[in-house]
Amino acid sequence: MQRLTIGQMAKLNHVSEQTLRLYDKIGLFSPSTRGENGYRYYDIKQSAVLDIIQYMKSLGISLKEIRHQLEQQDLTLIESALREKQRQTEEEIRLLKCQRRALERTIESFSRYRASPPDGTVQMEYIGQRLMYVADTGVNFYDYDAEHYENALRNLQDNLVKDRLPQIYFCNAGTILSKENFLSSYFYSTKLFVFVDREFVPEHLTTTIPAGNYACIYCDDFYKEKSYISRLLEFIRSIGYEVCGDYLCESIADIPLAKSDSRRFYLRLQVPVRFR
Repeated sequence: MQRLTIGQMAKLNHVSEQTLRLYDKIGLFSPSTRGENGYRYYDIKQSAVLDIIQYMKSLGISLKEIRHQLEQQDLTLIESALREKQRQTEEEIRLLKCQRRALERTIESFSRYRASPPDGTVQMEYIGQRLMYVADTGVNFYDYDAEHYENALRNLQDNLVKDRLPQIYFCNAGTILSKENFLSSYFYSTKLFVFVDREFVPEHLTTTIPAGNYACIYCDDFYKEKSYISRLLEFIRSIGYEVCGDYLCESIADIPLAKSDSRRFYLRLQVPVRFR
C-alpha cells in the first residue's frame, strides 16, 4: 500500500488539506489509517472515491447528498440524483435566460424613452410583431383614478402568480381598448397586458399582436389619455386611414421615472391602421 500524508494526498488530487479535513470530519471521506501520532494517512487507491466526490460536487450536488449516495452504493440512486440535478440546472438556466431578457427589455425601455418625441406628438410608426399576456381585471379602469388603476395592476400580478409566470414581466403594463370602443370613443376596458417572450410563456397564455403600421401619440400623464385618444382618432380620420385592430396604451416607462409615492408614466398610445 502506498501510504500518503494528507499533504501528499491533497497535492496529488488538486484539493486543499482543509478540504480533506472537512470531508473526514463529516464522514464523507476518511483516511485509510491513522498513525500513533494522530496523523492521517491515505491509500493512493482512495483517489478513485475522491474523484467521484469532486465530480459530483462540481455538478452542484451537496456534500450531504454525496455522502448519502456513497453510503447507499446504489447506482440507481446516484443516477436519480444526477437526473434531479440536471432538471434543477436546466430550470436555473431557463430563469437566467429570462432574467437576461428582462435586462434587455429594461435597457430598451430606457433607450426608447430617451428617443421618444415630446408629449402630444402624433406620428405614424411601423411596429414589429409582439407577444402579450392579457389579464381581465373585471373593472373598467377608465371610470377611476390612478389609485384604482394600481388595484387593477395587483389583479394583473395575481394572474401572473396564478399562471406561474416570471414576475419580471410585471413591469410597464399596458391597457387594451377594443377597436369598436375606440372608434365610438366609448371608454370601457377591463384588460391589462404585459409584453412577454415566447420562450418563457406557454403559447396558450399569449396573444400575438401582428406587425404593422400604427398611428401613435405620446403622453406623459395618466389623466390625459382620454383626450389624447380623441386626438388620435381625429388624426386617423383626417388622413383617411382605417383602424384595423384594438387600441393599446403602452407604458414606455413608469417605475424608472418614479419620483414620489405615486407612479409616473410616459405612454405610447397606439392603434393599428391601414390605407383604405
